[in-house]
Formats: sequence, structure tokens, C-alpha cells
Amino acid sequence: MRYERRRFAQRLPPKPVEIGKEYDVEIQETSRRGEGIARIKGLVTFVPNTKPGDHVRIKITRISQRFAEAEVVSEVEAEEETAEVVSEVEAEEETAEVVEVAKDEEETEEEGEAQ
Repeated sequence: MRYERRRFAQRLPPKPVEIGKEYDVEIQETSRRGEGIARIKGLVTFVPNTKPGDHVRIKITRISQRFAEAEVVSEVEAEEETAEVVSEVEAEEETAEVVEVAKDEEETEEEGEAQ
């Protein structure tokens, strides 16, 4: 009589995320259900109410064998983008001021030469 070996399910590697922890991610794709998809160290994470290109802080709510689900805690990009826009505007204003001062100096020199 031959004995058959029982096969146990292969153990999956540990997940790179934990329930309740927060992560900063970029949404890369949209799922068939319309949820955003982010990848955290290769693990597909579904995030509702997001779209590709969003930079958000998420909180893991569920972990499955092949994917995780999360909810948005806050948007990260808005703060960074605002800072970038403000610095660009300040740089443009400084450049405009330098140009105006240079023009004023040229006009003053031309008036001095004319007299």
C-alpha cells in the first residue's frame, strides 16, 4: 500500500504592510472597480476615491493573500505643490524686480549723459 503525502499550501512571504499603519504612496493605475492602485514594495494596494497621479497618505484597512486595501488619510502633494508654486512665484518676482532696477539705472545713466 502506497502512502500519499499530504501537500500543505505553500507559505506566502510576509506582507510588506501592516493593518493600521500609514504609508505615503503615489496612485499609479485605476482598477476595474474604479479604485486607485498603489504598490507598496510590490504589494498591490487598492485605495478608493483616488486617481492616477495622486500622492496620498493611506492607512491599511485589510490585507489579503495577494493584495491590501486602504483608506486615504490625507493628500501629500497639495502641500508640496503649494510650496513649489510659491517658490516659483517668488523667484519670478525677484527676477522682475532686478529687471526693473536695471532699467531704472539705465534710464538714469541716459538722462545723466544727455545733460
